[in-house]
Amino acid sequence: MSDILEDLLKGIYKESSLIKIRLEKRRGGTRYVTVIEGVDDKIFNHKELVSKLKTRLACGGTAKDGRLELQGDHRHKVREILIEMGFPPSNIIVEE
Repeated sequence: MSDILEDLLKGIYKESSLIKIRLEKRRGGTRYVTVIEGVDDKIFNHKELVSKLKTRLACGGTAKDGRLELQGDHRHKVREILIEMGFPPSNIIVEE
């Protein structure tokens, strides 16, 4: 796919996607995981995206089952990073 077409598809996807960020408890309720859902793996490589987030947030994490998981509570920081990447703030839902 050409770079121009790929950039166009990413821009369209960013405008139309709905991303949900939530917190899950793990291991008896003592550990938290930030879960990001709604990022299409066909447009954005999940492994590359989770790698960027892990580096920016200095945490561990993984991409599996069509979602991104980061160790710890990073909901609001992830939202800010996604906005910096060009996702519209109105399309990012942070569940409290």
